[in-house]
This record gives sequence, C-alpha cells and structure tokens, in this order.
Amino acid sequence: VGEPQEIMLQMIEATMPALPSDRPRYLMGVGTPDDLLQAVSRGIDMFDCVMPTRAGRHALAYTRFGQLNLKNAKHAEDPRPIDESSDCPAARDYSRAYLHHLVKANEILGSMLLSWNNVAYYQSLMAGAREAIAKGRFRDYFDETIAGWSRGEAEAA
Repeated sequence: VGEPQEIMLQMIEATMPALPSDRPRYLMGVGTPDDLLQAVSRGIDMFDCVMPTRAGRHALAYTRFGQLNLKNAKHAEDPRPIDESSDCPAARDYSRAYLHHLVKANEILGSMLLSWNNVAYYQSLMAGAREAIAKGRFRDYFDETIAGWSRGEAEAA
C-alpha cells in the first residue's frame, strides 16, 4: 500500500511462489483499474480498496476509455453520459454537464453518482477478467482493456 506500481508488482512476483496455489491470494489496498489487472495477471485473486469511492468524491469517473475529471470546464455543456453502454444508471442516464454542475456546486449527489459509476465500473472490469480467465483469454482481455484506456475516447468531443 502506497508504493509505486513497479515496486508493488515486483513484490507480488517475489511473494507469489510462497503462496499456496489452492487458496485465494489477497492484495490489500489496491487500487486503480490498471493495478487490479496487473495484479490479476500475476495471480492475485481478490482485493479491497477505497479507490472507486475516493475517486468519486474527487470528481473522477473511471470508464472503459480511461478517467474523466468532471471538475474540468470542458464538461460544463457536454450532453453525453459518462458511458452510454454502461449498465450503471449513473454512467448512462446523467449528462457530463449535469455531473459537472453537481461537482462544482459541491452537491453530495455528484460524489454519490460518480462513486456509483466507479464501483459499477470496477465490478464490470473484474467480471470481464473472470470471464476471460474462464475462457483462457485473459491476456487478450488485458491488452484490449489497456488499449481502451489508451484511446481516451471518454474525453473525445
């Protein structure tokens, strides 16, 4: 907890051989969507973290195309939702302009909706990882997900 990702990943790689493979492997306090996928790719099974809700309280939305900072003025008149294809009503049913307004007005609803979006995104991310593992295509899922974040389409006008 609190170390740079590179060190965290080195520690995972150093400790995994000592952990029983027939038991769940837990990583405490991790973190970003990238941290989760990096850890899963190294054999970690479960996590706990406040990141989705903390990010929501700080106006950040996690999406399949990367992060959105709803404090940014560019969202003030953006009628698009965070992610129209999301199953989460907070991501799908509220405009970025409305979420921006809530954040700028310090309305607690803004933090609540962004936290809801983020928790739903994390659940979707990990459901996708579990499905990919079951189908023997985790590396493809990992690469596709990272590529989606890199495209940054969430920010595109």
